[in-house]
Amino acid sequence: MNLLPLTLLLPLLGFLALAFSRGRLNENQAATIGVGSVGLAALTALWVGWQFLSAPPAGGVHVQPLWQWLEVDGFAPAIALHLDGLSLTLLGVVSGVGFLIHLFASWYMRGEEGYARFFAYMNLFVASMLLLVLGDNLLALYFGWEGVGLCSYLLIGFYYRNPANGAAALKAFIVTRIGDVFLALGLFLLYHALGTLNIRELLELAPQRFASGDALLTLATLLLLGGAVGKSAQLPLQTWLADAMAGPTPVSALIHAATMVTAGVYLIARCHGLFSLAPLSLALVGAVGAITLLLAGCAALVQRDIKRILAYSTMSQIGYMFLALGVGAWQAAIFHLMTHAFFKALLFLSAGAVINACHHEQDIFRMGGLRRRLPLVYACFLVGGGALAALPLVTAGFYSKDEILWQALAGGERLLLAAGLVGALLTSLYTFRLIF
Repeated sequence: MNLLPLTLLLPLLGFLALAFSRGRLNENQAATIGVGSVGLAALTALWVGWQFLSAPPAGGVHVQPLWQWLEVDGFAPAIALHLDGLSLTLLGVVSGVGFLIHLFASWYMRGEEGYARFFAYMNLFVASMLLLVLGDNLLALYFGWEGVGLCSYLLIGFYYRNPANGAAALKAFIVTRIGDVFLALGLFLLYHALGTLNIRELLELAPQRFASGDALLTLATLLLLGGAVGKSAQLPLQTWLADAMAGPTPVSALIHAATMVTAGVYLIARCHGLFSLAPLSLALVGAVGAITLLLAGCAALVQRDIKRILAYSTMSQIGYMFLALGVGAWQAAIFHLMTHAFFKALLFLSAGAVINACHHEQDIFRMGGLRRRLPLVYACFLVGGGALAALPLVTAGFYSKDEILWQALAGGERLLLAAGLVGALLTSLYTFRLIF
């Protein structure tokens, strides 16, 4: 597991090589560096995961200190990597799905202006997300959190010559910044109360320092929820996600499937020990998820743009994950996060192939008869759509959604269960409307 830092370092080196190439690389060289660095990171993650599972470390947690960041009046956060079951799952999803998206992008972006610049941003995006999920303390997590926010701005506004794209990028940046301010305030409050930002120490100290329902801890977790709501595009900070479709389709796949929007779910799952002591915050997590799930599902029903339908679908499925977190179904939420990453990436990349084949037409009412023209893409869309709509027994989406609904029922949360069931119906309606 000593190779763990390489998973983060390889995309970062790819970013540096591409960023300082100053246009001297041709498309093949840029694609080799951009795709190759993330591919090697995925292989490294596979090796590290195999080592972790074949010889689990004591306590099921492997911590790898890299260096001490700073020391100010007893505050000495270290840059260290933390590997356990949760971060290993996200490591596999981010590097694995990220590599497949990079591979697709190497074909999709051919002939575009700024080819090397595109892969530089994408590599930095993956590196930032890996720092977010592997960080040992909330300060390192916040550093990665801001990194993915910056990269989303750069990638959504990639076609910067169109003012509308710049406006969409700016909107995403500003709205997610609101959530980031809440998260920063939550970190200040936690450090003030517990004297540390190390995640394991926080989870150990919180039950000793706070009684269940403590007002200070409730406020801190509500601020963390504010950060998660911004990054994961949940009500009321959900407005940026649909406009993020201004970026190239591989960017939409990366933001919506494997990386940025899942950061809020990861944050709440990682800090589940704090939320368990704040029932009000936990109830609010479930309520936010349920409302967003229904609103985004209704919005997806009336969209005409193929990418915007998938964007609202993402918002809805992240709502499912928040609903699961709200009923304490931590494992079910991460299970759905993982299955969603794969089938939503498949749907976005298939949508990209359809858009390309239709000469950049995105209105679904101006499409038709593509099943015969694009049989492979049709098959891929059917597989992804089936998983999104949770077709029984044969799709991964069925098992992850079913687990969430079962946990809501077992927890006696009948309103959340009803919201989940109606959301499942809406999902199948807008998915097959899109396919038909």
